[in-house]
Amino acid sequence: MSTAKVVLGVVAGAAAGALLGVLFAPAKGTVLRRKIYRKGEREVDTLKDKFNDFIDTLTEKFEKVQEDVNDLIEDAEVKVEKEMKTAKR
Repeated sequence: MSTAKVVLGVVAGAAAGALLGVLFAPAKGTVLRRKIYRKGEREVDTLKDKFNDFIDTLTEKFEKVQEDVNDLIEDAEVKVEKEMKTAKR
C-alpha cells in the first residue's frame, strides 16, 4: 500500500471522526454548521499541504532521474567519440 493512500485514509478517517463528533455534540444549528465549516477548512488545508509535499517529492525524484539520464548520455557520447578516434587510426 502506498504512503499516499495511507495518508489519504488517515485524513479521511480523521475528518469523518471529527464530523461525527461534532454532529453528536449538543449545539445550536448555526454553531454546529460553523464548526463543521471550520473543521472542513482545516482538513482541506491539511490535504493541500500533503498534496503539495507529494508533488514536491515527485518533482525532486523526476529531476534526479533527469540528471542521471543526462549523465548517462554524456558518458555514452564520450565513449562513442573515443571509439571513433580509435577506429580512425
